[in-house]
Amino acid sequence: MNEPLVQTQVIPYLRELVKGGHDLTLLTFEPGDVDESEIRSTLAADGIEWNWLRYHKRPSVPATLFDIANAVRFIRKLMKRRPFEILHARSHVPMMMAALARKASSNKPKLLFDIRGFMPEEYVDAGVWSESGAIYRNVKTAESWLMAEADGFVILTEAARDVLFPESAESGYDNAGRPVEVIPCCVDFERRFSGDASERRAMKRKQLQVEDRFVIAHVGALGGLYLTEEIADLLYLSKLENEKTFALFLTQSNPELIIPLLRDRGFSETDFIVRKVPASEVEDYVYASDVGLSFVKATFATKSRSPTKIPEYLAAGLPIIANAGVGDTNRQLDEDGCGTLLHELTERGYRKAIRELSSLRPNIAELCRKSARMRFDLAEVGGRRYRRLYDSLTDRPPID
Repeated sequence: MNEPLVQTQVIPYLRELVKGGHDLTLLTFEPGDVDESEIRSTLAADGIEWNWLRYHKRPSVPATLFDIANAVRFIRKLMKRRPFEILHARSHVPMMMAALARKASSNKPKLLFDIRGFMPEEYVDAGVWSESGAIYRNVKTAESWLMAEADGFVILTEAARDVLFPESAESGYDNAGRPVEVIPCCVDFERRFSGDASERRAMKRKQLQVEDRFVIAHVGALGGLYLTEEIADLLYLSKLENEKTFALFLTQSNPELIIPLLRDRGFSETDFIVRKVPASEVEDYVYASDVGLSFVKATFATKSRSPTKIPEYLAAGLPIIANAGVGDTNRQLDEDGCGTLLHELTERGYRKAIRELSSLRPNIAELCRKSARMRFDLAEVGGRRYRRLYDSLTDRPPID
């Protein structure tokens, strides 16, 4: 519950489903102690019942199997108490929990597989699993079973749809007649990125003492599939072009993944900030920036990714520098003119991207916010599509 992504990419969607007349029970896995009474009362005020189980991390495979078994037992207990119509599983491991719980129960709710990415391939790309190894092969076998068991699907990108369900592009259904919705990571404009942007920008820049700097922001993880070395290279070349370049990193990752790289490239302590901040404060830092970065290794697996940082940058009026080949980013930036794409991670490519930034239209901030509203508005895009999918699975007439 304390993870930023839960606060920005789970709870807001559940609120949207409550608006559609659905009663919701949320089950999370917590690595440590949580303030049960506060969380439970906050969610109850939104119409969401909350339950939690202890999360176990190591040893990896036995811990995951233990959590799955524990969840199956708990979900079955919940199902005896109330007749759920849908078990909505956010990613592969929760889907295994839901599918096994349904299999072992007389209750047979619909299974919604909310596919947050091509998980087995991501582990291979990150060097965690071997494509020829037993774990990867077993997970792929399990994935095939889960895909067959599901009654409906959420995917994050049109690129993922092209891989998994190309037939659904026109009809909205796969070959078995199951509903498919593409729902990218969205922004809750009712609660975030509101108010006077210029005033918020000025206040935060003054607080950070970067009023006269050119601030390039990176929000999110470092290392693994995130191209940390390449980010540092681009920042170095930007600093050569513009000595006022300032690097801002908002990350839950170890700061030592980036700080030595910046120092090696001539950044002094006054030229960067690497900070871990609550989800509620991210937008102020983004408002204080001039450009947002999204550098993720482009692979088969990352076709399925919808980086949460992109709608946040756009909502704050920031143009984006992103590498090509990740999710739907190519089409989004090309069609909306809200940034520049890196087609090669080389000095030539970085210099080209830096030059292109200066040639973006004068009303770029307005164009970015318009793009965010059109593609990533929680209420008008994410909420409507989730409610449409729930209504389809429950055969209810839509409320909105």
